Amino acid sequence: MGRVGGRRKWQLLGVCLWVLKRSICDSHPGDQERGRVCLCHHLPLGGRDMQRFQKVFGRLQAAAIGMVHVGALPGTPRSSATVGQLIDKACREAEIYKKAGLDGVMVENMHDVPFLLGDDVGHEVTATMTAVCQEVRRTCRQLPCGVQVLSAANKQALAVALAAGLEFARVEGFVFSHIADEGIVNGCAGDLLRYRRLIGADNVMVFTDIKKKHSSHAITTDVSIADTAHAAEFFLSDGVIVTGTETGRPVDSNELKEVREAVDIPVLVGSGVSTENLPTYLRANGLIVGSYFKKNGQWQNEVDQDRVRAFMDRLCTLRQKLR
Repeated sequence: MGRVGGRRKWQLLGVCLWVLKRSICDSHPGDQERGRVCLCHHLPLGGRDMQRFQKVFGRLQAAAIGMVHVGALPGTPRSSATVGQLIDKACREAEIYKKAGLDGVMVENMHDVPFLLGDDVGHEVTATMTAVCQEVRRTCRQLPCGVQVLSAANKQALAVALAAGLEFARVEGFVFSHIADEGIVNGCAGDLLRYRRLIGADNVMVFTDIKKKHSSHAITTDVSIADTAHAAEFFLSDGVIVTGTETGRPVDSNELKEVREAVDIPVLVGSGVSTENLPTYLRANGLIVGSYFKKNGQWQNEVDQDRVRAFMDRLCTLRQKLR
């Protein structure tokens, strides 16, 4: 397969997976389906991921997910608040999102700069994030909740999600390697999904960044963003996240289009969404919004309920036109 082009390579791998699934499923009498299907479940490959996404978020297009950026956690350079204070602030922001009618919330330790990488993230971070997420979960009982633990602390995020009863986790470095501002991040899909099975967290969806922000991708310049999405899908990602170059920067609409056309799993926009560019991203399955919801549009600030309401009013109007 050395001479096969990137996209063609992943297409061939997909065919191999389909053949394997068919050979297994054909052993069940009566389970004869046509086309690109998983015969054990009578749904198209990727169809189960879309169905699950819709079941969790209540819609398949432009599900709005609001970011709760927890204050600096214990042991980090800017830490100053008690755990109780961190929880209270996170719950206040989650309450704003709930009242504004968002489709989900996600908790992240964005204030822990400078970030540690992966296994270097300490137990105090995992413990505090679990405590915060449990209370956010209680605040938003009817909303899907997720978590990301920076940076690339993906196993920790799954453990937090399991303990707090969350529906999804956002992870970095799922496929291929890249150089982030914290250092080199290598693909973790095989290890991470085995860990998910080991701890009994298969109910937690894993949404994976591809060609993520705040990173150099020079070592994979011969791999397009569509190829990266193919690889993530092949390695059983529950959805891929497309971002701009950094926090608050809009996603390239052409790249988003390429990814949406390349995979059959949910595609989420992970940065730079605003009321002004909402029409560009309406066809994405999910919209993760952080910076725009903050005062003056700066991620470091508190959530501004007026900005949240204005965004949701605009989104609801645009959704009506999609019907």
